[in-house]
Amino acid sequence: MNPNKHDILIVGGGPAGMMAGLLFARAGLTVAVLEKHADFLRDFRGDTVHPSTLELFHQLGLLEELLRLPHSRVDQASIHIAGRKMKVIDFRQLPVAAPYIAMMPQWDLLNFIAGKANQYPGFDLHMASEAVDLVRDGSGRVCGVETRSGDKLYARLVIAADGRRSLLRGKAALPLRKIGAPMDVFWFRIDKPGAHGGDVFGTVQAGRFMVMIDRGDYYQCAFVFNKGQADRVRAAGLETFRDSLRSLVPDLASAFDQIRSWDQVKMLEVALDRLERWHSPGFLAIGDAAHAMSPIAGVGINIAVQDAVTAANVLAAPMARGSSPDPLLEQIYRRRIKPVRRMQAFQKLAQDRVIAPLLRRTRPIEKPFLLLRVLNRVALLRRIPGRIVGLGFGREDVHAPEAASRTE
Repeated sequence: MNPNKHDILIVGGGPAGMMAGLLFARAGLTVAVLEKHADFLRDFRGDTVHPSTLELFHQLGLLEELLRLPHSRVDQASIHIAGRKMKVIDFRQLPVAAPYIAMMPQWDLLNFIAGKANQYPGFDLHMASEAVDLVRDGSGRVCGVETRSGDKLYARLVIAADGRRSLLRGKAALPLRKIGAPMDVFWFRIDKPGAHGGDVFGTVQAGRFMVMIDRGDYYQCAFVFNKGQADRVRAAGLETFRDSLRSLVPDLASAFDQIRSWDQVKMLEVALDRLERWHSPGFLAIGDAAHAMSPIAGVGINIAVQDAVTAANVLAAPMARGSSPDPLLEQIYRRRIKPVRRMQAFQKLAQDRVIAPLLRRTRPIEKPFLLLRVLNRVALLRRIPGRIVGLGFGREDVHAPEAASRTE
């Protein structure tokens, strides 16, 4: 047997790639996941594990163990605007085992999935292994990848889960539609002073907007600004930036003194796009490689994981029987493209109707917007955004089979 030949070769060890690796290995297929970094430790990756994803771990019998990892829980969200706190989202009534968002460092989540996948004999995780090109057979069908070290790995199917700047989707020449976004984001963290706390809240003023996520002993903060203005914000100086944060959240004014260098502030260039086709013979793109999501509502991880579940549901059993995956790839696209389009439409509506006007606004906001006042007043209505954000659209359960053999 060729040790470099697998049933499935997954490029990218993020949430989509690792979940796909777990599910395919669980079904008895031989799977290799290639992750270009030596570990999963990266700051300010998406840490929001939504109810839809927690429900998948519940279906796999892993939820209780997952929730033993350090995390905080968010079951409601609010916006601070015009001097008032407006409740806008409620997850608590969702019909799932865990009706809340688990705020969990992504490296902990990925290490957990890797540990479970390693219980299956067909699973291999190759860290510090970067795919740089696709390998094709004589007919032009994708049959593997070439790594930066010059190795060639082969598979019946290559899955690109290598993120929003996917190299492999470019190599596959798949058509990309750019939808665009009006903003970029600075991510940073501040230690929480004293007993200050809360779940997730946005704080809004004319021309400025920030989201703060309570992570136990610190806040993870996302400062939103107009697209392409990062250099201008930096050029104004760190003290001007801190002053802007202080005016947004006056009761945390002294905490922003913790930001002593721009090295503490990480830039996220926001993108909203999707492939018009996710596959070619021998090749499939999922997750951010297939559709970059805006950070609005933090749904990116969960949409990506749903792609992995759909791919396993469609492909695992037929491939275990020896069938070619190629005729089934279009089915994955058809099942996932409508939920992706709907969520991106939701995000674009929020970008165009809420965020962009706020960032352009120069007049002070004298009272909360009508929609916020309605949501704050009518608790039942807060379940609607709770369902959209918490469960998404077109949610799938795990149907891929589990093989009998497992190593402990």
